This record gives sequence, C-alpha cells and structure tokens, in this order.
Amino acid sequence: MARTINESGIELIKHFESLRLKAYQDSVDVWTIGWGHTGLTHKDGTVHEGREITEDEAVVLLKRDLKTFEETVERCVDININDNQFAALVSFAFNLGGTNLRRSTLLKKLNAEQHFNASKEFKKWSKAGGKRLGGLVRRRISERNLFCSFPEAIVETLPNDWKEKYKDL
Repeated sequence: MARTINESGIELIKHFESLRLKAYQDSVDVWTIGWGHTGLTHKDGTVHEGREITEDEAVVLLKRDLKTFEETVERCVDININDNQFAALVSFAFNLGGTNLRRSTLLKKLNAEQHFNASKEFKKWSKAGGKRLGGLVRRRISERNLFCSFPEAIVETLPNDWKEKYKDL
C-alpha cells in the first residue's frame, strides 16, 4: 500500500497554500487555484484566468496533487523515515517540485542518515523570483518543525527583524 501524508502535513499545506476558489497568479506569475493547484503537474489545463471551482473540487485537486508528491518522496528517500518526516518532505515537494527535492542537499543528507543536518536545509529554500519571502521563510521553518516532530509545527508570524536575522539563509 502506498504511503500517504498525515493530517499534520495536510494541515501545514492548507495553512500555507490557503484555499482560493478563483484562479490567481502566484508570486512567480503561475496560475493557481484551490490549495496550490497549478495544473502543471498533470498538465490538465484546469487553471487559467477566470477559472472558478467549488471547495469539493479543490479537495479532489489537492488529493490528486498530493498523490504525485507522495510517490515522489517514496521513490527518492532511501531510508526509513517517520510519518512527520514524510509529511514535511511531501509539503516541500508540493511547493517546490519533485525535481528540486531530488536534487537537494536536504535529500542527500537525509539519505546519508544525517537527520539533524538535513533538517537545517529546509530554510535555504525560502526565495521566489530571487527574493526571500516571509511566507516562504515561515513555511520552510514550519516544515522543519514538522520534520523534527515539534509539537507546534506551524509558524504563524516572524519577528519584525526577520529579514536581518534570516539574511544568511
């Protein structure tokens, strides 16, 4: 039986993707709908200007998208990982794409069983269009928190001086 993302991972993805029932362009101008569905994975053409869906349709799209990234994580992780680590990696791949996960130092360190060093790699992936974005910093820290099984994984806010504190990421 194929492994699936846990509820904590789904909660994290939904929190950061936010449900949008009308198509919009994301921070790098990709048409997006539902909880981060772009149609790029399935090349189904479902996302375009003016497109609207119901919440039930958004759930179907999310489940379909998650299946793709669950399979990606299963294929590229060579060691046993716990459910929270799996969920964090699915969220990471969902947001950044399977290719970025497969090529990442995060995956190399994880497959070398360097769990702690792998966890530090999440925060390096917080740029879009060449700019560090607060929302991505929060997401990457939240994924790291889930990966490490911290009780409160989701980071709601950053300190006012986050740009200064996180400039070397």
